[in-house]
Amino acid sequence: MQPGHHGTTMVIDTGLPTGAFTDLIESHGGLIDLVKFGWGTALVTKDLDRKTGVLKDAGVGFYFGGTLFEHSVWTGRLAEYLTLVERTGATHIEVSNGTIPLDQEGKAGYVWRLSGIRPILSEVGYKDADRSALLTPTDWVEALAEDLDAGACMVITEARESGRSGIADAAGHMRPDVLSAVLKAIDPTVVMFEAPTKELQVEMIRAVGPAVNLGNVAASDVIGVETLRRGLRGDTLLDLTTGVTGGPLRSRRPVQPIRPVQAAGPTPSAA
Repeated sequence: MQPGHHGTTMVIDTGLPTGAFTDLIESHGGLIDLVKFGWGTALVTKDLDRKTGVLKDAGVGFYFGGTLFEHSVWTGRLAEYLTLVERTGATHIEVSNGTIPLDQEGKAGYVWRLSGIRPILSEVGYKDADRSALLTPTDWVEALAEDLDAGACMVITEARESGRSGIADAAGHMRPDVLSAVLKAIDPTVVMFEAPTKELQVEMIRAVGPAVNLGNVAASDVIGVETLRRGLRGDTLLDLTTGVTGGPLRSRRPVQPIRPVQAAGPTPSAA
């Protein structure tokens, strides 16, 4: 993961079959920096070791969704969770408080505590859209800054897999007040914006640039995101490229309308 160099792309695995997962990494692994095994899927994935082996061979980092961390804290099984991290060789740990009653100060405490074990990705925002809507721009900025101060290598803005919670509104767009405050106060190279939909991906590339860090990218969207980053899709072509003329492109001469071909009449008989 090289934040700020080319823009981190984090892909979420929601339970792909092992064969499809292997094909994804073999075909597009060069465009993927991190894979997150979504929520608690790691504990019910039969071929988890095979999947992590594919990632290791490809040099792609991976970690387990913040919900699994929260589950381990809530159920008193943090030691088991850390054993899983060690056994699988996960490259990062995600710390979050999107569901359980863990306040911001307590979350930052886990960031500090676990940062000596693995690089920490710390998430801000709640799974519940109504709770997230109550967070002010100042709340977002202060939480992100506190997690970074506690030792997180990168902070994540929650948007869920739907792109309609956390930093995103119910219509599926970034909250402009929150986004503006975050970009003014926090270095975007250390922020990963969850953007599971093309609409959010386009908004973030336009707001930050092609090197923006994007998270929760679907396996089917890896190529699409890369084309958006390069201006190879209509949504970002004009934002990221420079035309060769100062005005609209015109043909050198007017295009003549195509005349319909008339059906041939009967062949005249020979006299």
